[in-house]
Amino acid sequence: MTLHKEGIPIIWKSIVWLSSINLTLAYLISDLPSLKIAVLIISIAIMILILQFFRSPKRTPIMLEGKVIAPCDGKVVVIEEVYESEYFKGPRLQVSIFMSPFNVHVNWTPVAGKVHYFQYHPGTHLVAWHPKSSEKNERTTTVVRMDTGVDILFRQIAGALARRVCWYITPDQQIAQGSEMGFIKFGSRMDVFLPLDADVKVKLGDKTQGTFTILAQLK
Repeated sequence: MTLHKEGIPIIWKSIVWLSSINLTLAYLISDLPSLKIAVLIISIAIMILILQFFRSPKRTPIMLEGKVIAPCDGKVVVIEEVYESEYFKGPRLQVSIFMSPFNVHVNWTPVAGKVHYFQYHPGTHLVAWHPKSSEKNERTTTVVRMDTGVDILFRQIAGALARRVCWYITPDQQIAQGSEMGFIKFGSRMDVFLPLDADVKVKLGDKTQGTFTILAQLK
């Protein structure tokens, strides 16, 4: 299993912290072996959860002209027409994908093109499925202008557990469809904003696989 670079510091800190707890218990408590075994089992379970969260699968994206691919693994929780107020200042189709702590949290670009707009927003940490999370939570907004001139906006949104959004793109950068663009630490969400005439290929409750699932066909 390959581990993502964003997880290495947390993994090492967790190893040190959990090891210290178990060694301290072993030194201070001579009896109560059941307690020491229970703490050890809990420590191992915590480490397994942390390791699986920061796994980083190697994927070869399906690059299809005119199609928008899923930027992350997760579950489709929103498909609706909304007013996008930051960049478009007008109506768009919003498709939102919720990432639970058990999903891969690597983020990929849904389309190819040039990064036309990028903005980081500090904020609160509402639960990621909260309707106001895309406006209130810590987040990034990225707009990629495709070769056809169509702008696709997507947002990384930190959730109640996610306390940091990471990104690896810059304005004016040329990016390929399915290239890694960021990571969100612990449960979170991504929103994709499409033209109103886009043909959405997913439905509510669908599970997505980043770089593979087709979200929409553009006209």
